[in-house]
Amino acid sequence: MPTDPARPSTKPAPGAPEMPPKTAKALRRYRIAAFAEGVALFILVIAMVMRYVFDQRWATQVWGPIHGVIFAIYVLFSFDLGYKERWSMKGILAVLVAGVIPIVSFVAEAWVSRKVLARQRI
Repeated sequence: MPTDPARPSTKPAPGAPEMPPKTAKALRRYRIAAFAEGVALFILVIAMVMRYVFDQRWATQVWGPIHGVIFAIYVLFSFDLGYKERWSMKGILAVLVAGVIPIVSFVAEAWVSRKVLARQRI
């Protein structure tokens, strides 16, 4: 089955130094958290529309705390990967901001994965 070049695998880029196992695990956790955060934020936007357009308060009362937990996990895993890969403060902030803008966490996840697999600093 051919691989999609837009979706990086967890294997290091050709010619890049070998990735330590702890970094590979941190990257895997980050990728899952970034995907979950992107989906959760999208659902939160839908819940906010339901609340403010259709006066359905339950939508944000239920989904708001769930999204908060998912975002906290995203922040934790972002810091974990950033610490292991020695990201700059600017890089960490860029990744964290990506988690609060709908759909951008998907773009950031692909960018971070590409950089980490190429063994480049962010």
